[in-house]
Amino acid sequence: MAKAVVDKDTCVGCEACVGTCPVSAISMEDGKAQVDPETCVECGACVAVCPVSAISQ
Repeated sequence: MAKAVVDKDTCVGCEACVGTCPVSAISMEDGKAQVDPETCVECGACVAVCPVSAISQ
């Protein structure tokens, strides 16, 4: 796997991924999710929970 990446154009800002990330690598910036690649452990939890498939690995 690889670090999670957010498609800002697709992200609807629901914050589902923020609460799902076990290492708190996701924050919100300007109403969109943002992944900290230094903190991301490539678990895929955010990819699975995103309702609009805005996060990929």
